[in-house]
Amino acid sequence: MAKSDSFFIRAAVSTNGTTYAEKEIDLGAYVNLGTKSAQLLRIHNVAISVADDDDPASQAPFLVAANSEEKISMQLTTQPQTSIVHASDKSVVASAALFIGNDTATALNASEMTDVLDVLPQMWKNGYLVGVDSLFWAVDCALGLNGEAKASIVMECTIEAATQSNSIALSLSQS
Repeated sequence: MAKSDSFFIRAAVSTNGTTYAEKEIDLGAYVNLGTKSAQLLRIHNVAISVADDDDPASQAPFLVAANSEEKISMQLTTQPQTSIVHASDKSVVASAALFIGNDTATALNASEMTDVLDVLPQMWKNGYLVGVDSLFWAVDCALGLNGEAKASIVMECTIEAATQSNSIALSLSQS
């Protein structure tokens, strides 16, 4: 099977800012390892967005209290997790962190925040090969947001036949 044209997989997960939240992304339509014509998913690009759960144009969930720092962490993994893990964990496909600092005496909104991305944007030369039935998109933060925040992900992907060569590469990168 030749490589397919690229397509996009999208997912979103919401958080209230006090609990780890995770969404399973079913890959059953794309990954098939149990047959003679086994196929794998290759993720070429990942883009993320963090916005108000009800109004993507609103900055309301990012209202930061005076003299405080906040962090919103996101991760895409090949296994379910109960909290954010380090990028060195072999289940991590991509991760990101958004840091918000306010050293003033008044609350500030999103116009004063900065981001620090740890793996995103990723610099994969050949994409990230996936051979699991599900991916897990998660968000966590150690703050009480002013409302719900939604972390969205868009992945550009292709499907390719499983070969001895890419199966070895897959095993080495995720074992």
